[in-house]
Amino acid sequence: MTNNQRLVYIALLAAQAVIISLIERAIPSPFAIAPGAKLGLANIITCMALYTLPVKDASKVVMIRIILATLLGGTISSFMYSASGAALSFIGMCSVKKLGPSRISLIGVSVAGAILHNIGQLTIASWVAQTWTVLLYLPVLSFFGILSGIAMGMVANYLLNHVEQLHYYRSLQEMKYTPLNQVS
Repeated sequence: MTNNQRLVYIALLAAQAVIISLIERAIPSPFAIAPGAKLGLANIITCMALYTLPVKDASKVVMIRIILATLLGGTISSFMYSASGAALSFIGMCSVKKLGPSRISLIGVSVAGAILHNIGQLTIASWVAQTWTVLLYLPVLSFFGILSGIAMGMVANYLLNHVEQLHYYRSLQEMKYTPLNQVS
């Protein structure tokens, strides 16, 4: 992949993530018993970026999404919550992904990201509220995070396996990290 192709691909993923974030912000929370819980639709793009780009480039997609989504309709507090959740989620997803496909699937990586996103947001909320009791909401959010992470992981997995261009980028990424002694 040339440098220009890589930059265009990063920009396309970031643009898709921003649009999905803005659409999701307009949708009322589907979880009546968990106020503020969202589906995490942009996690689909994060998963696709993680599996088709180097970590450095995938992190650019996440940073661009957070900054542009905030500029296009967010507030300083929404930026703090999004950035903390996304940073912890991304670091965790990268760490879990390193376990390898024989130990954990893309769906498992997505679930880990969803739960860590909730932890990051609740940590900021407890800091803002000056109390750790906010973290008592974690089991409820974790339950919905697991369900949402499974769903978003399944969508990302389907797209990576059935969209021809994504399949091509994924194979490039896998070839890059395949040890030389395993290549036939």
